[in-house]
Amino acid sequence: MKSRPKIEEWIGVGCMVVLTLITLGNVLTRYFSDESFAWTEEISVFLIVVMTLAGAAGVAGRDGHIRIEYFYDGGSVARRRVLRLLAASATALCFAVLAVLFGATLAGELRWHETSMGLGVPRWWFTVAIPPLCLAIASRAAWAGWVAWNSPVILSEAKDPGDAQVEILRSAQDDSGVGDAARE
Repeated sequence: MKSRPKIEEWIGVGCMVVLTLITLGNVLTRYFSDESFAWTEEISVFLIVVMTLAGAAGVAGRDGHIRIEYFYDGGSVARRRVLRLLAASATALCFAVLAVLFGATLAGELRWHETSMGLGVPRWWFTVAIPPLCLAIASRAAWAGWVAWNSPVILSEAKDPGDAQVEILRSAQDDSGVGDAARE
């Protein structure tokens, strides 16, 4: 059973819709008038960054980030658990640091009243979404690590799908959204 879409997925879809409309408008404008909307580039770059971070938060929550399968699949259940914990910890730490650094960037943009080159609007309008999305990725990765730490069985390694421990883990992961990728 698939879980409902998370907020990160809705943000990603919204960014993709707006990007599509902007690109369509730019193509039509170029076709009919041989001019382009130069200012749309700033908005497009912002939307791509937000979409990427929202997607990364969703993937981190499902423990679906890239891993080196040679080492992961070739090991015991304990080794896989350690690797999942290591990956979740590294992801959480990396994006927590990025949130702090982008927060400092945001503070500098607010302090110095920087404006964008194309639109002439305050640059913090584009930067304000990045620290919360980095924190969302860090918290989703931390949650995936917590589930890996507390789970007695990793779903993808379960030999008997009807096992009671597996059913308990499935119900816990259905509530958290972690493990959706393992069931797909």
